[in-house]
Order: sequence, then structure tokens, then C-alpha cells
Amino acid sequence: MSRHIVACGGGGWSSQPGIGPLERHILGLTTAQRPRVCLLPTASGDSDWLVARFYETFTPDRCEASHLPLFRSHPRSLAEHLLAQDVIYVGGGSSANLIAIWEVHGLGPMLRAAWERGVVLSGVSAGAICWFEAGLTNSLGPGFSPVAGLGLLAGGFCPHADSDPGRLVALRSLIDAGRMPATLAVDDGAAVHLEDGAAPRLIIETEGRGARLMRPGAPDEVLTPPA
Repeated sequence: MSRHIVACGGGGWSSQPGIGPLERHILGLTTAQRPRVCLLPTASGDSDWLVARFYETFTPDRCEASHLPLFRSHPRSLAEHLLAQDVIYVGGGSSANLIAIWEVHGLGPMLRAAWERGVVLSGVSAGAICWFEAGLTNSLGPGFSPVAGLGLLAGGFCPHADSDPGRLVALRSLIDAGRMPATLAVDDGAAVHLEDGAAPRLIIETEGRGARLMRPGAPDEVLTPPA
């Protein structure tokens, strides 16, 4: 069974209302006519606004939407619910807090099991960093720092590559110093689709946005959208 992760640099339904190119691509990876889509809003502290926006976007005529809050009681079994989904979407916010809270609740093995079963994993910013070995975050204080992810995917992820001043400069410095692995740096309005061992596939929501692979001792490799 193919394993899919769609990692968004920024944008998508939490920034622009409605279903756009990124959401259509994610939903199109499932075979379900009315896919079950679950939001994990942990990185934003289970933001009520984000949850409301999610349900406004993934409407009952298109999806069977749900969310799992971890900052309040959740009577359903986390593993049972996650493994029953077609798509799991992780919202943005604090990458460091996201990983810490997930560790308390044991979500890492559950999400890996879902991925192995063919559940499409996706997310934006912190919700994209989490799938990789490491990511570049500003959630640990001033400036940008490495943060550990779940390690489902090798390498690193950097969101908001085109919109945060100094982010790519900091990333290059950390890579050259050996503190970050080879890293996919993805603009707002763009995403990378990673399927098993295939090369990253660039998905564009906003014209002119893109992604690049940054490695130690090598020029940036700019990703191009499929023909």
C-alpha cells in the first residue's frame, strides 16, 4: 500500500477559506467518495478558531470531518479513531509544543501505524515539520532553531521559506554547521508530496511559489512542478 505525506509550507484552508489546490490534491490521494478527514489542532493549543475554520472548509457534502483535541477530554480512543481515517491533517503553531504534547499522549506510534496503513498524512508549518527528522522553527525563542520531528521521513523541513525574513539564511548556516540535515524549504502557497521512496513532488497553490532542497556543501536544488 502506498504511503503519502503532503507537507505544506504555508497557506491552504487555514489561510484562505474554501477548498483550494492543496486540499484537492490531498483529498484526491484517497479512494473514498466521502473521505474521513481528522484535524489534529495540537500545535495551536486546540484553537477554537482553527477548529471552526476546519469544519467550515471540510463540509459534510464533501467529507466526514472530525478533530481530536488533546488539551481537553477526548472520550474516544485516539488510536482507534486515527486508524479509521482516510486523511489526517495537522494544523500549524508551535512545533516544539506539538511534539511534546504528542509524546505525552503516545501519538507518534499511532500516526506511524496510520501512515503504514495508507492513511494520507498532511499538515502545514508545524504540521508539516512533524513528519520529518527535524525542522526549522521559531517556537523556541528568538531566531530560528532546529526542532525534532517524528522521523517518518528522512531529512528536514522548513516552512514559510519565502515569507519569514532570515529563515533561509539561518537554515543554510545550520545545515553547513551540521546542525540540520538536508532540508526541504517550502514557500507559503506550496507543498511537497512525498510517496514512499519517490522524489518530492511540488504542488502549487499560488503562482510563483515553490520549494528547494538545501544540502550541505551543495547549491540549492529547485523543485519544479510536474508537467
